[in-house]
Amino acid sequence: MTSEFDLGRLLAERGAERYELHTKYLNHQLPRMLHTIGFDKVYERAEGAYFWDADGEDHLDMLAGFGVMGLGRHHPVVRKALHDVLDAQLADLTRFDCQPLPGLLAERLLTHSPHLDRVFFGNSGTEAVETALKFARFVTGRPRVLYCDHAFHGLTTGSLSVNGESGFRDGFAPLLPDTAVPLGDLDALARELKKGDVAGLIVEPIQGKGVHEAPPGYLRAAQELLHKHKALLIADEVQTGLGRTGDFYAYQHEEGVEPDLVCVAKALSGGYVPVGATLGKDWIFKKVYSSMDRVLVHSASFGSNAQAMAAGLAVLSVMENEQIVANARATGEQLRSRLAALVGKYELLADVRGRGLMIGIEFGRPDSLKLRGRWTMLQAARKGLFAQMVVVPLLRRHRILTQVSGDHLEVIKLIPPLIIGEREVDRFVDAFTEVMDDAHSGGGLMWDFGKTLIKQAVANR
Repeated sequence: MTSEFDLGRLLAERGAERYELHTKYLNHQLPRMLHTIGFDKVYERAEGAYFWDADGEDHLDMLAGFGVMGLGRHHPVVRKALHDVLDAQLADLTRFDCQPLPGLLAERLLTHSPHLDRVFFGNSGTEAVETALKFARFVTGRPRVLYCDHAFHGLTTGSLSVNGESGFRDGFAPLLPDTAVPLGDLDALARELKKGDVAGLIVEPIQGKGVHEAPPGYLRAAQELLHKHKALLIADEVQTGLGRTGDFYAYQHEEGVEPDLVCVAKALSGGYVPVGATLGKDWIFKKVYSSMDRVLVHSASFGSNAQAMAAGLAVLSVMENEQIVANARATGEQLRSRLAALVGKYELLADVRGRGLMIGIEFGRPDSLKLRGRWTMLQAARKGLFAQMVVVPLLRRHRILTQVSGDHLEVIKLIPPLIIGEREVDRFVDAFTEVMDDAHSGGGLMWDFGKTLIKQAVANR
């Protein structure tokens, strides 16, 4: 008997139940949050850097699925690769053979970081970090991994141990014996290394939370300190990697930096098949996998699956052939400079920073008495509400999807698909300028919505 499954019919019959289904069976707070801030939209389809709703209206994506959609949605080259690999009916995941696609993807990925030699493929960014933590602790024989304040490296138990945000850590102790140091503080790093129990330092070259960049020279100096104390430098490039910052990897912006382990994920998936990769030096892998008895000492059930490997190969092909990294550098500079030029115009706009297409827009306390009173009211209710007040009209009035950079932060982070160009820059800057004009003129719509957010913040206390 042949089983029948019609996905199109299922979606046609029950797609309208999406919010009810999520409320009943999944994280019930997500639909509640979306309804509260007016993000409870229904998107029918997506392509490139745009969504379309049921009314046929386009929405510009400046979030890229938190960086997953580096090439935008449904890139034709990646789609074709996935159709091809499914049609090939490969003997995938037998566990006892060596398929060609993992080796081919590792070979191609390593060409962009020639000082590294081998790759472990997992299924996500947090798994790539977990792999790096395990490898660093094993090869050094030491228990502690240092991380930076405000870092985000994932939410599974090991990566949570090197997460610098207490809101994610609270209630999940005990975690691994790891220690935070301030980003850029070499003295703090040296003090911890002198204790002799540090396996390595894991660091985002540009932190996703708040979009804070490591100071010039920090990574190179940290690398020297770490190696002096026989510890490893681990670069978390899960969000910054694959062209996001205008270099293939963000650490490559600083000459002489050669991490011992590099974690990537997100954009490598093409937005389709979850994949993570931990790149490392030959001696590290050979020490972890030191004998045939240890051949499976670290593995992943779905790691190196054919669909993920095909997606990764297609992504790298597109990036090289369509000059995606160069586009991210040029378009990012255009967007950042145009936004930075507005800082002197708007007293609520404190800073614009970042590299490539990873840009942080920070808001701060205004000088004028009227605006200061409204700002103080929002801050008293909950820090971060003004940034959310900007995000909402960008979507509801201008059909542009953005989000705040982290909880309790007055920062919006822009991480759009790396394929955007001048058209999208113009649209965002024009919309952002209109929202800022409204905020500074005392426009009722924004501040009325602020009252709604205050009520919600107070109710959640």
